Amino acid sequence: MDEDKSLIHDKDIREPLFDFLEETYGKIRILEEKMMGRSRADAVMVTETGLYGIEIKSDADSYARLSRQIKDYDRYYDYNIAVVGTTHAGSIKEHVPDWWGVITVEEVDGVLDFYYYREPEKNPKVDMIQKISILWRPELAHIQELNGMHRYTDRSKRFVTDRILETVPDDILTKQICEELFERDYTRIEETLNAFRKKITHKRGRR
Repeated sequence: MDEDKSLIHDKDIREPLFDFLEETYGKIRILEEKMMGRSRADAVMVTETGLYGIEIKSDADSYARLSRQIKDYDRYYDYNIAVVGTTHAGSIKEHVPDWWGVITVEEVDGVLDFYYYREPEKNPKVDMIQKISILWRPELAHIQELNGMHRYTDRSKRFVTDRILETVPDDILTKQICEELFERDYTRIEETLNAFRKKITHKRGRR
């Protein structure tokens, strides 16, 4: 069967969408295809004050996995947005919680046009344990340093996470998580992690 050329596909939406979000929110960083529990977020938008999960439902997509995805989005991100083509524009609000934002996308004169059908509200179900789990161990160590905390170099990532959550107020911690993600350099993942491990091993050896 021939593909319907009038349908707007995921690959066509992404770059124009990210441009629209930058125009709307100002300073942002987009992280694509991020694992969150059993699901994968199409994109995560980092702002200076919060993390936005973004689920793209193009005209070619269905709602088949959406209910499961919503549960994972709501555990990880401060706000969530469904971006939908015209096929889903009339029905999406029946499939996502009231606090989810909805952006519609349609083609106008050969150009994709984005419109906020509903602004996102603060997600009441976000779990700080899940949100902070996005960070690498060196990023957690930097947050410990920023807040004058003990390093706990011989303890697990979960132990360190729990101590941070006990020490740092949620609003301050959210801003610090966002700043770490703004600064993250994916081209130096191995170098960053190896440097952190070497530093920890050296400190343990001096005891």
